[in-house]
Amino acid sequence: MGMNKNTVLAWATFIMIVVGLALIALGAFRYDDVAGWGFAAVGFGFFAIAWVFNALKGRV
Repeated sequence: MGMNKNTVLAWATFIMIVVGLALIALGAFRYDDVAGWGFAAVGFGFFAIAWVFNALKGRV
């Protein structure tokens, strides 16, 4: 089974969503101070990049 460009982008999107969820969970449940806001913001940034990767599928 070979991986073409769309498959690579799909896996990258999936991994970035998982990491984004983990960062948001860290910000929400582990760090209650100002650092939690930073973790959550970076998690939402991962979602934005995953959205771009998903939009690129089929176009590259």
